[in-house]
Amino acid sequence: MYKYRDEATARKILDKIREMNIDYTFMHVCGTHQDSIVRFGLEPMLKEVGVEIRQGPGCPVCVTTSSEIADAITLARNGITVCAFGDMMRVPTTIGTLNDVRSEGGDVRIVYSIEDAVRMAKEQTKPLVFVSVGFETTAPSTCVPLQKEVPENFSIYSCHRICPPILKAIFDMGESKIQGLIDPGHVAVITGTKAFEPFAEIYKMPQVIAGFEPLDILMSVYMLCKQVKEGRAEVENEYTRLVRPEGNPKALKLMEETFEPVDRAWRGFPVIPKSALALKTKYQDHDANKVHEDILKLTPEVEAEAKGCRCGEVLRGLIRSEECPMFGRVCKPTSPSGPCMVSSEGNCNIAFRFNKTRL
Repeated sequence: MYKYRDEATARKILDKIREMNIDYTFMHVCGTHQDSIVRFGLEPMLKEVGVEIRQGPGCPVCVTTSSEIADAITLARNGITVCAFGDMMRVPTTIGTLNDVRSEGGDVRIVYSIEDAVRMAKEQTKPLVFVSVGFETTAPSTCVPLQKEVPENFSIYSCHRICPPILKAIFDMGESKIQGLIDPGHVAVITGTKAFEPFAEIYKMPQVIAGFEPLDILMSVYMLCKQVKEGRAEVENEYTRLVRPEGNPKALKLMEETFEPVDRAWRGFPVIPKSALALKTKYQDHDANKVHEDILKLTPEVEAEAKGCRCGEVLRGLIRSEECPMFGRVCKPTSPSGPCMVSSEGNCNIAFRFNKTRL
């Protein structure tokens, strides 16, 4: 048992789950949830009371495809300044990484926000592209500068995804045999609870929106167990301190005005209808896909995964990171073979950092 001030409460929750005498498998789609689950040793505690939790496609860097990374690399190799978050720099492809381009002399920069990229664009005349990633949580922040005046040389290469379509894909594919879903709290802060209700109605999938503290997760598991045990399929909200049924109307309106849903592949998944966000036509002067269309035609085809890498199966919740033969041997945070070992929200990276029995 991990040590913290609410240990007694955690024991009570676990005892309540044990009393149900169950054997359930749940899934979550959030890198922060996975970090808390592994960091605080919740996995073995929950297994003792009959619950297994799998991580699905909850890491935004991880689900970004190799072809999208290759586009960013191609832009940088053709004289464009490319700005991205730190985790994106080390994602490997068969034509290298963004870090490789930087070591070759390409103008590749790490930024902490889109505002950093806008400021840098104002300080130069050559074209600058911001590679935007993330789910509904970060998409609104990408919208904000476009509502103001941005430099002519600034454009966005959008890799944003949205959560509901990938959940539908998981349920339709039927690979993951789960009895319940822990919904991502930070996504629900934006979308509200209503975004997840169709999955309870259509797929009869019990769901609980969870916060990120250990007690949040344990309580969410208990609530899911109760739903399954009682034959209910609802969307319950454990994260009531921040999540409202209507979500964040201002953020949703901003996204609706700026983006349009488009079909796109996810790493480990086929093309998923209306699962990604592209800039609307009125912003085409700042859409890297339009502005730098000629350069992007030069992007070579790349392999979806490195040979032997099983990131796709990890993201679909079919295997644990430790089941990949490359994990902790060929593939480590210092020499990653796939994005799940690169990103701090990736299952493999989290398992390597916190799981003392990884090998």
